[in-house]
Amino acid sequence: MKERRTISFKRFWSKLGPGLITGASDDDPSGIATYSQAGAKFGLSFLWTAILTYPLMISIQKMCARIGLVTSLGLTGIVKRNYPKPILWLLVLFSFPAITLNIGADIAGMGAVANMIVPQIPTFAFSFIFTIVIVVLVIWLPYYKIASTLKWLCLVLFCYLIVPFISKPGFVDVILHTFIPQFKFDKDFLLVLVGILGTTISPYLFFWQTAMEVEEKNHRKLIVDKTIIHDMEVDVNSGIFFSNLVFYFIILTTGSVLFNAGLHKIDTVDQAALALRPLTGELSYTLFTIGVIGTGFLAVPVLAGSLSYIISETFSWQEGLDKKFHEAHGFYIVLIISMGIALLINLTGVSPVQALIYTAVLYGITAPVLIAIILHVCNNKEVMGSYTNSRLSNFIGFTTLILMTAAAVLLIYLQFKN
Repeated sequence: MKERRTISFKRFWSKLGPGLITGASDDDPSGIATYSQAGAKFGLSFLWTAILTYPLMISIQKMCARIGLVTSLGLTGIVKRNYPKPILWLLVLFSFPAITLNIGADIAGMGAVANMIVPQIPTFAFSFIFTIVIVVLVIWLPYYKIASTLKWLCLVLFCYLIVPFISKPGFVDVILHTFIPQFKFDKDFLLVLVGILGTTISPYLFFWQTAMEVEEKNHRKLIVDKTIIHDMEVDVNSGIFFSNLVFYFIILTTGSVLFNAGLHKIDTVDQAALALRPLTGELSYTLFTIGVIGTGFLAVPVLAGSLSYIISETFSWQEGLDKKFHEAHGFYIVLIISMGIALLINLTGVSPVQALIYTAVLYGITAPVLIAIILHVCNNKEVMGSYTNSRLSNFIGFTTLILMTAAAVLLIYLQFKN
């Protein structure tokens, strides 16, 4: 019986890859900061958003994965081949600064948390070290090693599933806030809601998912059939479930501990970790900080890699994590430059919170455009053949489009409202 369970787990684990990595990378340090803000400021009021966003994320990420498997092209390549050039340049124009700011916020969060553990080393020194380590590993390691490393790094997110059991939140309150949505027409509440949508349904994930399916297909020499599509769906379902479970538990932790203690203003992940320390003890503090550094090592290569795929496909350069530096130097140079700019942002005085706000605005503008393109591609039989969208996929996809468009309009309105 035990051997059978082990074999079943190994079979299941072998099916996990791009979907798991994409989902787990969504809980990056800047995402953790957003969820921590939601919990600290509004308690458990946003627990229901983890359930709301789950089918929306699954729907879009499955479409992206299918596009990659069927066409063997990344999302930028699809846009370049099938749409007017202004749309392509619009995506590049908004994606580069948004993703670079996101990387900068994540590296700053990793550095700040590491500095709390070892105060003798300055925050920027840690950020610099992390940047160098990530760049060297991504360039040096072949794709299968990177994929395998990122896959195992996903396990660090289990840290966030343990902390609430230490703090013991009220069971009835948790159930009520999970299944009964609360909504307030209040600027702060709406900003947090839009921030959660933006950090959860992020455009860089669309690019990464599509590109990774192409890498996986080429690396394993896959021939797309119903079995491959089914395995991809298992992978995506598992990755997004894990991602949303972690995001749920972060809000549960901060909402039941920090909010109840009257600590409502949490702007960064290091503030969240420090606030937890005296309230829930050294173990939860340690788990929280390890989680931030681990998710940074998971998410930053995904962010920088997404940007490299976008630029390389735009200019038809050789691309791919499976290629060595001399085979795809443009691809890797973009990665190095984006990481360097992200690191330097920390010296300009732009706070991680400001960077997240700017990122959310840029993501908010690009997400609806990208979702519309993804839906259009996935309903085009000339491109997708027999793998076009089902009615259910279209219903959930168009619901996501409407919701993200409304969120983008609302975010822009709130930014300019006095």
